[in-house]
Amino acid sequence: MATWNSRGLRGSTLEEFINRTNETYLTNGLALIQKVPTPITPINIDKATRHITLAYFEQKSTVDYIGAVQGIPVCFDAKECATDTFPLQNIHEHQVTFMENFEKQGGISFFLISFTARNEFYYLRLAKLLEFWNRAKEGGRKSFRYEELESDYFLPKGKAVLVPYLDTLQKDLLARD
Repeated sequence: MATWNSRGLRGSTLEEFINRTNETYLTNGLALIQKVPTPITPINIDKATRHITLAYFEQKSTVDYIGAVQGIPVCFDAKECATDTFPLQNIHEHQVTFMENFEKQGGISFFLISFTARNEFYYLRLAKLLEFWNRAKEGGRKSFRYEELESDYFLPKGKAVLVPYLDTLQKDLLARD
């Protein structure tokens, strides 16, 4: 079973960037996106600092963020990748199922991936993820490569916001029509 400290703080920088971006979007009236907390059960607490040093996750998390953009329900998960190959084992079956069901209800689901070595952010549409996911289920590659990604879905370098995903979300919406 995974524990809180065994996973370290993977993705914490990306999540901090996204949190700041979401605050800017809220301030400007563009979106209301909230971080979904993952319930944990503390096991060890440092009495001096009152910090949790060991904990177990109570349940499987679904997505990192959920909310609405201009009246459209949105959910997404944030992932970091240090190389040009993203292992699909970093995405869990229950997350994919939740996202598929979310889209059946009229929402938009996606992943924001930080390619840390390249200092680039990518908006992975659920439909594109499902291509990779199904390929793996059929015995193909259990990962996808940077070169396989759709060039239109790399996020521009942000000036006003750190992870400017709204314009790319708009591309995703237009591609669905």
